[in-house]
Amino acid sequence: MLELRPFSSLGGAHHGWLDAHHHFSFAEYYDPQRMSWGNLRVWNDDIIAPGTGFPTHPHRDMEIITYVREGAISHQDNLGNKGRTEAGDVQVMSAGTGIAHSEYNLEAGDTKIFQIWILPTETGAPPSWGAKPFPKGEREGFVTLASGKDGDDQSLRIRADARLVAANLKAGETAEYRLDAGRRAYLVPATGAIDVNGLRAQARDGVAVAQEQVLTVTAIEDSEVVLVDLA
Repeated sequence: MLELRPFSSLGGAHHGWLDAHHHFSFAEYYDPQRMSWGNLRVWNDDIIAPGTGFPTHPHRDMEIITYVREGAISHQDNLGNKGRTEAGDVQVMSAGTGIAHSEYNLEAGDTKIFQIWILPTETGAPPSWGAKPFPKGEREGFVTLASGKDGDDQSLRIRADARLVAANLKAGETAEYRLDAGRRAYLVPATGAIDVNGLRAQARDGVAVAQEQVLTVTAIEDSEVVLVDLA
């Protein structure tokens, strides 16, 4: 089962400095049909204007992944972590018992991110933060970027029964992703247009997946695809 959630159907708000679109209920956007997908709670599509960002604010007991689509995001938190994550790269934050952080676009142009929140498998753990480069030109098929699953040792670690993967496909190229029995997925083409198991999705559309064993993704045009494998 695949359900297309067109970008035009997403909730959101334009705050001047922030153009935000929400795949799931968030902040002032509420849709009882779009509260979560498995243990995926939030998928926000944010465009942050230059010289602006999110001032220091707290989180607790949530796994938060930031996938940078364009530009760069600069992070600072009360644990002493500082980092700048560029397009194609990923940062993860395990909020645990509590963490306060800020995220700013210190670049000359807009920064575009996906911010993804996943419910943790354990609560009350110490908070942590990490980032890692994943050059787009070095991806063949789907590459694991962040994971809480055993065996994904080269990826950033999260405390959730989930895996974040991404693929960069030229027009006409195909990549497959296999789901274990009972798993769900949520997939968004950051750019381009794709066919996934016969369903066409445009850039920034969401595709909710259930009861599928193999996802065959073909790029109709050059595409960047982000997928989360979920409990």
